[in-house]
Amino acid sequence: MTDAYLLTGHVLTFDGDPFVEPLDTAVQILENSAVLIEDAAIAAVGNAALAQGAQATRHDYTGHLICPGFIDAHAHYPQTAIIASWGKRLIDWLNTYTFPEEMRFGDPVYAQATAERYLDLLLDHGTTSVASFCTIHPESVDALFNAAATRNMAVVAGKTCMDRNAPDGLRDTAKSAYDDSKALLEKWHGQGRARYAITPRFSPTSTEDQLAALGALWAEHPDTLMQTHLSEQVDEIEWVRGLYPQARDYLDTYEQHGLLGERGLYGHAIHLEPREIDRLREIGAGLVHCPTSNTFIGSGLFDLMRLAAGNVRTGLATDTGGGSSFSMLRSMAAAYEIAQLRGTAVHAAQLLWLATAGSARVLHRADEIGSIAPGLAGDLCILDLASTPAITQRHARAENIWDSVFPTLIMGDDRAVADVWVGGQRRS
Repeated sequence: MTDAYLLTGHVLTFDGDPFVEPLDTAVQILENSAVLIEDAAIAAVGNAALAQGAQATRHDYTGHLICPGFIDAHAHYPQTAIIASWGKRLIDWLNTYTFPEEMRFGDPVYAQATAERYLDLLLDHGTTSVASFCTIHPESVDALFNAAATRNMAVVAGKTCMDRNAPDGLRDTAKSAYDDSKALLEKWHGQGRARYAITPRFSPTSTEDQLAALGALWAEHPDTLMQTHLSEQVDEIEWVRGLYPQARDYLDTYEQHGLLGERGLYGHAIHLEPREIDRLREIGAGLVHCPTSNTFIGSGLFDLMRLAAGNVRTGLATDTGGGSSFSMLRSMAAAYEIAQLRGTAVHAAQLLWLATAGSARVLHRADEIGSIAPGLAGDLCILDLASTPAITQRHARAENIWDSVFPTLIMGDDRAVADVWVGGQRRS
């Protein structure tokens, strides 16, 4: 059997959304089970994998959890070098750290080196797919997609567009934003595992003309995604009100310009009005929870249970570098902590779903990534459930499989990532 691999261990599987369906039917861990990979895809799971994979090359992950590769649904790869910078909130963060660093990405050599380093850091942490903002420079987009292609990673990205409230050298125009984005879209969207996202940074850094131009481009290419930011901080929302006095609310600044849709990704979405929640649910748009960023730069507490359990599509992200870690395990732990502050204990099954199938759904790639099921890509993260002395001693007291998994979600880091598979190939 050529290019066939049998992975044995505990296997995480999904049959539904654990925020709206019973946990024990939506998510299961098949203990001491198996996954069969043939060529680039998952061929069988469970007993079928064991039966069909007798001649396959075997990889023994006994006692480990075989998960879908983690999916980071909102990040800024150009902020890799400034992660964990001190003492700023959103607007000061942009002006002090982000914009000076993004100025460097007109240099294709610098952009390529950062993209390579960033994707390797993701893989070190078990993340096999990401949706990332780039900079205004087309070179920054080419760098990320090229780096992803050499690693066979499923990546979403786009040129960040800004034509006001940004420094000289980081502003484009309505026309150049449209023209550059269209050219990059035509170059990359659907090439291998690359997908393009039309990317206005957020309403304060785009004029109405630019938002309208990008809305027109999205209407011309409705199979692409659109990613932006929404209601991250209270003072940001006040700024938006002043810039768009005719808008009903922050979300309306996008809707008025053709930038609200089912394939839209709206990062943060902490301080939403009831109308905005209802409209996002009606449209079927995707929200992305960025918990380490929300606490690190003091944005607020995302209402995960109200939104996810209320049938608003929700994914999970690191928001590098406002987010303080490249690890989706750390994002899961922070999501749990924020939900606790809001009075709800999120189950381990729900956290894992957010970081995999939930994020795949908001990226409209659930038919390819995010779950372990026949026909989907062989993107997998193998978690060691006893990776450190602290986790091992807690793991030893576990009363069931979920009790074994939870300490790794809360205390785990890159040491918990025992192996990573991308496109059916084990990362060497």
